[in-house]
Amino acid sequence: MLDVAMIERGLEKTGKSKGGLAAAMGVRPGAVSEILGGERLVKASEIIPIMEYLELNLAPIMGRVGAGAVIEPDYEQVPPEGLGDITLPFPIMEETVAFEIVGDSMLPKYESGDVIVVYKDQRHPLSSFYGEEAVVRLKTGERYLKTIERGKSPSVVNLTSFNAKPIVGVKLDWVGEICLSMPKGQLERLRAKSARPRKKGK
Repeated sequence: MLDVAMIERGLEKTGKSKGGLAAAMGVRPGAVSEILGGERLVKASEIIPIMEYLELNLAPIMGRVGAGAVIEPDYEQVPPEGLGDITLPFPIMEETVAFEIVGDSMLPKYESGDVIVVYKDQRHPLSSFYGEEAVVRLKTGERYLKTIERGKSPSVVNLTSFNAKPIVGVKLDWVGEICLSMPKGQLERLRAKSARPRKKGK
């Protein structure tokens, strides 16, 4: 669930120090070097402090994705750092980004306001996604949450959904493989929980 590569990635991405991580874990400074060197295992009680200190459970919300609605990133008012972060209850092994769903064409599986987390980099060829739901960006810039279907030629696809007409014969610039989705209600509960002040130990 939490390995050395994830810890190293977290240290590099956040610019935080091994000393700071050790303090967050409540261990002596040399313990982090021992973990990174394979001389010591991460204890179960240390997973959450590591995850939270290195922000391994955060995915930036980088905009909205259309499930029926058309999202054109060129006209979308999203700052470079995104719309905020989604806090997950577990660490994610690879770089991910999140999008808020707008529209109802993927009901009942996805509702408007749900958040979907996808891998930032396309990890597999287009043909491997036929028949799968994914976040896609067209060559013309629009972004959708759709099911990818084989097109008339290898360079084009058809995009289908539960409650809308298919988008036929389009070329894709990027496929965001789905890592997980979070219903709007669950997301609101997590946000409320994280906003509550923690009780100080005696």
